[in-house]
Amino acid sequence: MAKKLVIVESPAKAKTIGSYLGEDYEVMASVGHIRDLMPNGRSLPDDVKKKWWADYAVDVDNDFTPFYEVPVEKAAQVSKLRAALKGKDELVLATDEDREGEAISWHLLQVLKPTRNVKVKRIAFHEITKEAIKRAIENPRDVDSDLVEAQETRRILDRLYGYTLSPVLWSRVTKNLSAGRVQSPAVKLVVEREVARRNFRSATFWDLRADLGGEKETFSADLKTVDGQRVANGSDFEDTTGILKPTRKVLWLDEDSARQLAAQAKESKPYRVARLEATEGTEKPAAPFMTTTLQQDANRKFGYSADRTMRIAQSLYEGVGIAGEQVGLITYMRTDSLTLSGEAVGRIRELIQKDYPDCLPDKPVQYANKVKNAQEAHEAIRPTDVGRRPSDVSAYLNEDQLKLYTLIWQRSVACQMKPTRVLRTEAEIEVQLAGGPKLGFLATGKQILFDGFLRVYSEGRDEGADDPRERRLPRLAEGQELPCRNVEPLGHSTKPPARYTDATLIKKLEELGIGRPSTYASIISVIVDRGYVRKAGKQLVPTFRAFLAMEVLDKSFEELMDLGFTARMDEALDEISEGKTDSKSYLRTFFLGEGEKKGLKPMVEERKKDIPFPAFIVGNSPETGEPIVVRNGKDGGAFLQIGEGENKRYA
Repeated sequence: MAKKLVIVESPAKAKTIGSYLGEDYEVMASVGHIRDLMPNGRSLPDDVKKKWWADYAVDVDNDFTPFYEVPVEKAAQVSKLRAALKGKDELVLATDEDREGEAISWHLLQVLKPTRNVKVKRIAFHEITKEAIKRAIENPRDVDSDLVEAQETRRILDRLYGYTLSPVLWSRVTKNLSAGRVQSPAVKLVVEREVARRNFRSATFWDLRADLGGEKETFSADLKTVDGQRVANGSDFEDTTGILKPTRKVLWLDEDSARQLAAQAKESKPYRVARLEATEGTEKPAAPFMTTTLQQDANRKFGYSADRTMRIAQSLYEGVGIAGEQVGLITYMRTDSLTLSGEAVGRIRELIQKDYPDCLPDKPVQYANKVKNAQEAHEAIRPTDVGRRPSDVSAYLNEDQLKLYTLIWQRSVACQMKPTRVLRTEAEIEVQLAGGPKLGFLATGKQILFDGFLRVYSEGRDEGADDPRERRLPRLAEGQELPCRNVEPLGHSTKPPARYTDATLIKKLEELGIGRPSTYASIISVIVDRGYVRKAGKQLVPTFRAFLAMEVLDKSFEELMDLGFTARMDEALDEISEGKTDSKSYLRTFFLGEGEKKGLKPMVEERKKDIPFPAFIVGNSPETGEPIVVRNGKDGGAFLQIGEGENKRYA
């Protein structure tokens, strides 16, 4: 009979770890968190039900003490865990090694209340392999109280923020809306981008493209100067007016001018190479994946949402049945670390030496972390055994799993390979028009001299990013005359800023220091599920509900919606997790205020009565010139109002 109980979060993880441990161990799952804050004050003890803070389920008057409960849906699982613990002499807490995992372990101890006779061990690991689990069992530690406190503080912060601000949205926009510490700034970013797109005015500009060279080696060159004056490109125009920026001294070609120049250029010669510059350079491989970069690359390459990527990654981490054995294929997927263990790097270098010997650098490649307050104590995401190639496991994985495992395997190998060596060529080509100006064309080329890491992996690109592929120019020499095969005028229009996708929104939040690896996927899921954002393909499009909510929050609580304010909250949570900041004083200042610094509660109480009902102006009526306004009905549906005051009509 088993004498030791191991508790993990998920049944899949329990199955894999259970297959590694002997008969002495029983492995069970908590199935996520087993306790949470009470949803409101109804379940509180009678003596505190009528307190002003009761609905928060947080005793604000007593150092923000939280009131927890085991939700109804978790009661049966808790009973099973209690029954399993009976007769055991050891309890091993094997939840994930981050704030959420640490909190689950702490809550398990609070609920199960093991007796003094039961030895409690907390173990942590970055990967689920026999060796890693054995190593963790041999090196237990205590539950990290600082990590637990940071998670608890985050949960209380979210409750105070959401329960205080959401009623403002209910009274001014519609019922069942929610404000959130991180979700609201994310909605703000999406709305601001849509406003920028709405205010955008496109500009049209023209240039020329010349096809040059002989029959066997042709290439194209684009017009850059006319008599030494630079020809306008997209970056020279104002986004909101579509006219040239006043500081730009450039030539703005219209269609007629471009066609006239093209006709003259076709008949002119010689086209001569005025300047030729070839520079050799290197392109380094991308760092190994962390949570955000994995989500971004999977979104670019496969169109996966952040949430979908994390579900697939979790299944690879927790274990897959391969040839009758449960195997964890990748390391922990919620991380902002770029570190690879010495052992992992050694195995990757062995594989490169065997399969790509000319691509092995003299020394291992090290990567510095650029993420603000990188705090998740894990490795980067990598295969647990790089010798397990995608082709070796393809028969055991579904399509999604194979795509993501292949991506992780390729990036992990590529990050330890030699850079790509490239030859970049720039050729300035001039032609003097008969009785007209001198035209300057530019041709650029890129030749891959040594492919290096590209033999294994190429990073996905965001919309509008430069194409990294090879584009060769023929052998040229300064002073060389080139035959012109054709010159055509090309029209261009400036483009509005692209809408956010999962990939670009996560990248922006990360740059701003908002959110953490464990939260990015859920942030996007929440703003979609709450009806603030809808998806159009990969694009995140704000709804009118989002515009109206931002109209209330951004105008009436500007300091709370400041993106820097949200980032500083995440920094404070990091400091609490490191034992550098006192959580109680932070919560007190945030919620109640201190000195001249106004807290959330008095701020909302003072302003909520004066907040106007929001309206979003979409334009003016073509018949009457009156404003057309979007408002929200009591049922949550948007409707149109034409005009204001006594003359307003509804559509």
